[in-house]
Amino acid sequence: MSKVSVVVSAGTAIEKKTGSWRVEKPVVTDKCRGCGFCMQYCPEGVIKVEEGKARIDYDYCKGCLICKEVCPFNAIESVMEK
Repeated sequence: MSKVSVVVSAGTAIEKKTGSWRVEKPVVTDKCRGCGFCMQYCPEGVIKVEEGKARIDYDYCKGCLICKEVCPFNAIESVMEK
């Protein structure tokens, strides 16, 4: 029997790897200027700015794509999960 991860409130996904829920995932392109705007809007807090570029922790990203919608530089694309 497989173990089921349950997220009981917003922002608690960091306690459970929930990345397998995605259908699409955000991908940061070379257009990224590291402004951190996407990081501020990520509901799970899985985006960090490192070395001048946004980095997404895919173990916890659910693929809501809010980051893509708020990026002022159109630096985040969505791709189908494989």
